[in-house]
Amino acid sequence: MTVRKPPSRLQPLSPLQPLSPLPQPAVGADWKPSRDVTAVHLPRGPLPPGRFPRRVPARVIRQILCLLPLLLVSVVAVQHRSVLVEGFGHLRAAEWPWLLAAVGATCLTWVAAACTRQGAVVDRLPKRRLLATQFAAGSANHLLPTGLGAGAVNLRFMTVCGIPLARSSAALALYLLAESVARLGLLAGLLLASPGALRFGTLLPDGSVLPLLIAVGAVVVVAVAVLALVRRLRTAVLSFLRTALSELRSVHTRPSRALALWGGSLAFPALQAAGLVLVGLSLGLPVPPVHMAVAYLAATVAVALVPTPGGLGSVEAALVVALVAAGSPVAVATAAVLAYRIITVWLPLLPGALTLGALVRLKVI
Repeated sequence: MTVRKPPSRLQPLSPLQPLSPLPQPAVGADWKPSRDVTAVHLPRGPLPPGRFPRRVPARVIRQILCLLPLLLVSVVAVQHRSVLVEGFGHLRAAEWPWLLAAVGATCLTWVAAACTRQGAVVDRLPKRRLLATQFAAGSANHLLPTGLGAGAVNLRFMTVCGIPLARSSAALALYLLAESVARLGLLAGLLLASPGALRFGTLLPDGSVLPLLIAVGAVVVVAVAVLALVRRLRTAVLSFLRTALSELRSVHTRPSRALALWGGSLAFPALQAAGLVLVGLSLGLPVPPVHMAVAYLAATVAVALVPTPGGLGSVEAALVVALVAAGSPVAVATAAVLAYRIITVWLPLLPGALTLGALVRLKVI
């Protein structure tokens, strides 16, 4: 009897096949993660337990920058509240037609500044944004020391307009140079036309001229020595001067740019001096208009190196001293200076800060 074996359920094993090698990325190819893998970004530095890195959104930073000018205006106004009260009190006793003319002259100073800024660069800048930037820069200039506010605002504006940083810095230096030369030239011309406009003996104490000259000479010697000894600083300064001279030549090859540069530079201090003359006429200041203009130019030149925000405090004191040196009584000179600073500084300060915040929000600067 034949016994049948049950069929085996196990199939015979097939011979092993060699595994195909995994495809390797080409040399230099970018590595890409798989779609089924979720990438986890680990922090770069050590963090305290339970804390995760957070990045402040750019929108929040921009909102803070928009509100910062308003905060600074409030702080400055509180610090000078007594000056504001006294200045507005003098404005109530002034003749309004002259005051309106002074306000008009103040508004024209922003137009003159815009013309000078445009004349300092070959590239065409947007006119409306340029004018709004000058209005906002005036407010920033009164909140930061030594003109840093206006310089920073205009430098940022030119950079946003597509002008490289080196050329923007050269244009800023050219603007400052042209405005300084025009201010000093206007002062020298008025002094030649009216030699007795200012009695300098009352401005400087006896025996102070020689120490002042020695101090200026010492500063010049120290600056030259630092440039000669520090090679890196000397290289940076020479590179900047080459860029500035190239920009200067390019600007003066265009008559329209040269006219805007020097015409605006001359009109800017002339309009500022005209504002003080008009305020003095509104208050009956017993000083000839030319003498008041000379007093203003001399005072602003004297306080140019004083590191105070917008010259707040130092300009008022220098103007009072200059007007007294020109022949005005102290009380009337003080009233005229306070009224003038109310018109040119304090009234445009809040609108200028709002404009500055709007320009930051709109990414114009």
